[in-house]
Parts: sequence; structure tokens; C-alpha cells
Amino acid sequence: MAERVTLLTAAIFAAVAAALITLIPAAAQQAGAIDLEGQVDQGKVTYAKNCSHCHGPNMVNSGTITPDLRAFAGDKTRFVTTVKQGKNGKMPPWADILSEQEIADVWAFLSSRRPQ
Repeated sequence: MAERVTLLTAAIFAAVAAALITLIPAAAQQAGAIDLEGQVDQGKVTYAKNCSHCHGPNMVNSGTITPDLRAFAGDKTRFVTTVKQGKNGKMPPWADILSEQEIADVWAFLSSRRPQ
């Protein structure tokens, strides 16, 4: 009788473990998507406040020397370096103005707008 209870307990434990292994990654992925959405939203706010006056509200400002940021979205290292250090005296450095998180948020927003 005790052996049967132990086997039943082990079977229940195995079923619960299998269910958790299936459900936890899906929940984590969904939570990550929610976090990314919040980051994109925050990046949109930061972009509007600090970037749009030169780069345009839609990431392209025709008639100026600023690049089309929608096409820039593939190179995160270049983006972060340019934002922090500026570029050719035409774009000022933002390292002392924007936090690491704000720069990451703007990158998330920019990446969300990349043409498919």
C-alpha cells in the first residue's frame, strides 16, 4: 500500500513538473513582451522629448542632414555610440543628458519602427 502511494505521489509530482516546464517559458516570454512594450512606450516619450526636433516625429526629417533613423535600426552598437558621443559636430553628445535606460528605451522604440 505504501509503495502504491509513493508511486502515485511520484506520478503526480512528474505531471506537475512537466506542466510547469511547459508553462513557465510561455509566461516568461509573455512577461518579456509586456516589459518590451513598456520600454518601447517609454522610448517613444524620450524620443519625442529629446530627438524629434532634429530627427522628425516619424524618425525622418526631410530637408535636413539628419539620417532616416528607421534605416538605422539594425546597428545597436553604432546607435548607442552615436547617441552618447555625438557625430561629426553635427549631433551633440547625449551621454550626460540621457541615462543608459533612456538610450535603451529609445533603441527599443527605434527597433519597433524598423521597416519589415
